[in-house]
Amino acid sequence: MDHEELLKVRAAYDARMRRDAEPDAAQARVERAGSVVRQTVPGLGWNGVLWSDLDAESADAEIAAQVAHFAGLGTAEFEWKLYDHDRPSDLGARLLAAGLVPEPPETLMVGRTAELAKLPVDPPEGITLRVVTDEAGVDLMMDVHVRAFGTERPRIREQMLSLLREEPDSIAAVVAMAGDTPISAARMEMRPGTPFAGLWGGGTDPRWRGRGIYRLLVAHRARVAAELGIPYLQVDASADSRPILERLGFDVLGVTTPYIWSRG
Repeated sequence: MDHEELLKVRAAYDARMRRDAEPDAAQARVERAGSVVRQTVPGLGWNGVLWSDLDAESADAEIAAQVAHFAGLGTAEFEWKLYDHDRPSDLGARLLAAGLVPEPPETLMVGRTAELAKLPVDPPEGITLRVVTDEAGVDLMMDVHVRAFGTERPRIREQMLSLLREEPDSIAAVVAMAGDTPISAARMEMRPGTPFAGLWGGGTDPRWRGRGIYRLLVAHRARVAAELGIPYLQVDASADSRPILERLGFDVLGVTTPYIWSRG
């Protein structure tokens, strides 16, 4: 995509996936509070700020208001998802001053679904794909996540179970299997009527990396999205994933940094 097209796609992403975002789980609530759009959810769900329209005069008060909101609910933590084109330009520093801690930045990337759906989807020898439709499949994914990322993901597990149970058309998940052993897993989240499908996960057991399995899972999800008529795929890419995605045809829309507030 050229620069002008990327700006148009970024504007569409900001409007549809951030400012007019829909909840990512049945029990979640997305609301606009002043110049901020936030999601609030009980239990293990994702709490955070999705979008804001701030300036130098309003930013600090709005940050304080969101901290008070989530703290008042007894939330253990919430995330302010900051994008590098958000205003004011020093919003990150203001979040830091308010006690939110930045995690490693990720690259916001987007690709045309129709082009990505043309990628080859033949698995490497000995590898099969298992579509996830139930709790047993989710547990296979969680097993992969532990070995790929070194951490438990109870919030992701709960979110996936909720979507499969309440909104199965909003998620497509898959596990790459070597025999009976799960070695890689990924999911795609979709909101009805939105032009973007989000690719998440993609973690692979270190012993199986470098064999094209990550690409295989991207291609598989692209074909699912193409069949549903979703024009774009979006990824918050890690430093490891970005070069792979660029080779596959994804473009960079910007950089996003999670700022985390945690209850002391």
